[in-house]
Amino acid sequence: EPFKSVIAGDMKGVMASGKEGLEKIIGASHANISGEAFQTSVRDWLATAKHPTKDMPYTQMVYQPMLELLDYLRANDFKTFIVSGGGIDFMRVFTEQVYGIPPEQVIGSTLDATFEMRDGVPTIVKEGKIVLVDDKVGKPVGIYRHIGRRPIFAAGNSDGDLQMLQYTTIARSADDTTPAFGLIVHHTDAEREWAYDRKSHIGQLDKALDEAQQ
Repeated sequence: EPFKSVIAGDMKGVMASGKEGLEKIIGASHANISGEAFQTSVRDWLATAKHPTKDMPYTQMVYQPMLELLDYLRANDFKTFIVSGGGIDFMRVFTEQVYGIPPEQVIGSTLDATFEMRDGVPTIVKEGKIVLVDDKVGKPVGIYRHIGRRPIFAAGNSDGDLQMLQYTTIARSADDTTPAFGLIVHHTDAEREWAYDRKSHIGQLDKALDEAQQ
């Protein structure tokens, strides 16, 4: 495991292998690939892949209110970032086209990388070691590493965003008067998008929902 489950298409088995199993899968599938080759494979996949039930390209499966919020923030001189548990190299391929957010303003789960010359060409090579899981406690760490300053506005929709929201909104001392706003989106519309919260296996919103009311 986890390769036996992967070959068998057993997603429960894959998930049961936990972080260690995920690292093995990523290590085997991503290691020794150049950054450029990986970007090309992502573009090729996005050009043809469609959602299995909606039959729409994944780049069109975007939450419209999120796009409107991003436009509003930028119109009011905010610099917007995506902070997601998804792979940073994967997301950077499409975020500018879909969200208007350039690659340098994307923070995500990250694999180690090295530099080498391949046939005389300077090349960044992906490795199999995960250096940042950009979820839960990893999100504030990712913000600290990439941005270097505390946000004054953060929005999320799951418990995976809780620590990012705490990092943004909780004052550091009695003298800390930095403006701060945290937004939790509670998805309840199963008809027009998806409904998920406390009992969801993916995107669970439980503890953060309780804290939002405080």
